[in-house]
Amino acid sequence: MESMTPTPKPLYLQIALHMAEMVASGALKVGQRLPSVRDSAVQNGVSVSTVVQAFHCLEEHGLVQPRPKAGYFVASAGKALASTLVRKIGHPSATPTNPVSAASGAKPLAKPHANFAGYSPQNKVFFDADRIRVAVSRATRLKRDTLTEYASSSGTTALRDAVALRALHLGCALRGEKIVITAGCIHAISLCLQAVTRPGDLVAVESPTYFGFLDLLEAMNLKALAIPSDPRTGVSLPALQLALQTQPIRAVLLVPTLSNPQGSVMPLTQKRALAQLVAQHQVPLIEDVVFNDLLATDARRKAVKAFDTQGWVMICGSFAKTVAPGIRLGWTEAGRWSQTVATLKRVQGASTTAVLEYALADLLTQGSYEAQLRRLCLLMKQRLGQARRLIQANFPRSTRVYEPPAGYTLWIELPGHLDGMALFALCAARGIRIGPGQLFCSSPQYQHFVRLSFAGAWGATEQEALAEVGRLACALQVGEAAPPASTPGPIDRSDLMCDLMSGDRVSAHDLW
Repeated sequence: MESMTPTPKPLYLQIALHMAEMVASGALKVGQRLPSVRDSAVQNGVSVSTVVQAFHCLEEHGLVQPRPKAGYFVASAGKALASTLVRKIGHPSATPTNPVSAASGAKPLAKPHANFAGYSPQNKVFFDADRIRVAVSRATRLKRDTLTEYASSSGTTALRDAVALRALHLGCALRGEKIVITAGCIHAISLCLQAVTRPGDLVAVESPTYFGFLDLLEAMNLKALAIPSDPRTGVSLPALQLALQTQPIRAVLLVPTLSNPQGSVMPLTQKRALAQLVAQHQVPLIEDVVFNDLLATDARRKAVKAFDTQGWVMICGSFAKTVAPGIRLGWTEAGRWSQTVATLKRVQGASTTAVLEYALADLLTQGSYEAQLRRLCLLMKQRLGQARRLIQANFPRSTRVYEPPAGYTLWIELPGHLDGMALFALCAARGIRIGPGQLFCSSPQYQHFVRLSFAGAWGATEQEALAEVGRLACALQVGEAAPPASTPGPIDRSDLMCDLMSGDRVSAHDLW
């Protein structure tokens, strides 16, 4: 007798089942916000409409409830109903299933054997762990009294002065008393956005942009206006000028130096013009300078803030990419809004730890810091060179690799008909993580792009995994490897509207 094979469940039911199991197990608690539609689509390798259908299924069964402009949250009776829904769908196992792996027929791996998706450096060879440990121990010994005292909400004088000293390498003459120490660069950016915007306001960002910015704007109920950018010279100033003239933009959020994901660096003449442009329109520019120190010379590190004469540039940074990722401290000098940002940090009770601030100030003022930066830049230059050669040897012949002057990542343009999400799904099924271009923009413009990060381990395993990514792209190109069934097609306007349900984003590509 011929055996009967169970009919695979629709993808939206697989996702709904996964969420229900998480609620039943307590991994998702009552009142907790579910991942956004966009994030869930990327994580599962499906279209946003599939995720919306899954969320609607959970809503119909009373597990989750939507909140306008905020997303989906676990309902008060969600845990009690979750087990019932799991039994109703008839899932044979209590173990959550990855829809991408299930659809592709591959056994999911508990841990990726190569991760090219993350940006933050995780490799110990980048940093002197002993030097960091000694600085923290010294600060704990010498400043132990600060552990029993309330610290200044704006930060210790030692770190604020150290940041002002380092800012000279960015061409900026900052005063320590106007600098606010924060819990990382994204916290600094969040405070600046709070100071100059209100819910529903429009914020201009470069396209593509760091997906963390899109998530932050979504969480703050702000709308993102995407401004085209060049992979070498950064955001298009004519496009930004047109947007400032025609749209009610309340702030501009950019990474002018080593943008993420493209790695572009604006020429100094354009940085000067950008400072003049925002001053002319009296719109604040929030400038992220977290990567500037990765460039070899002060001339190239120079920030837009260096050309700001009227206080319209709010500069934000951290040293997570150059000193110690584990010391989660950032900073901002918010120009005209310095006092407002300081007040926001104080009233929100977001104080940082004084001992760590003293340790970081110590690390920044040591004479070996510049030598460490030079070593880091040389190491990454060699690593990216090796990666480019592997890509050239293994990826489709028409693949285009953009060459940033520094940094940890490469922005890669696949042949036009190849879908980055399809490649993402194939790689994920084999335990390899990459960053699909769609993650960095809400439009389909970068559907055939991927970002690869080399900030983690880099040995024979990772190099073979990179070659495997190329082989999968080649097989996808000639049709020898069919994309997993869960791979989404191009995002159309209806899908984009579904994406807007989890955060109002506006694409400006239709304007220019």
